[in-house]
Amino acid sequence: MSAREQDKVMGHAADNDGIEEYDNALPAWWLWLLYGTIVFAVGYTVDYHFISKRSQAGEYDAEVAAAEEAMAAVRAAAPVPTGGAANPAGAIVGDPEAGKAIYASTCVGCHGPELKGGVGPDLTDSTWIHGGTLEQITHTVASGVPEKGMLSWGPVLGAEKVAHVAAFVHSAGGGQ
Repeated sequence: MSAREQDKVMGHAADNDGIEEYDNALPAWWLWLLYGTIVFAVGYTVDYHFISKRSQAGEYDAEVAAAEEAMAAVRAAAPVPTGGAANPAGAIVGDPEAGKAIYASTCVGCHGPELKGGVGPDLTDSTWIHGGTLEQITHTVASGVPEKGMLSWGPVLGAEKVAHVAAFVHSAGGGQ
């Protein structure tokens, strides 16, 4: 293509406020880049969906299943901890003294040093949102209350420490 053909004006200047449009071919490097990305996209799609059989839904399902397994381990009856005893149902009964230290390091920020609340609710009154029995307190500490902003402490602390904290809150608070 000669320079004269390459700089051919399309003739749209009158329609486009005097802006002239040239009819030039795209550079070869740009076209190779375009074709390369198309080939890569087709290859990646085939690999992702058909060869590797991956998908976002599958990855999500695998993460949910792993989280369920982790929570099942926390909810399961654990061996009797040091300083505690097992009740007839086999669940851990924590040591309130050990729970006081754990409470001081993890719970004070939301429930306050005197269990009177702050960001979290008051743990000394007779009104318990999620139940005030030892089992209900243990479940609330282990599972958390995500809609209210309370973390699920079971995976972080483990069953033994959760039982200790629940025993402390139950004995020091207004639990039933």
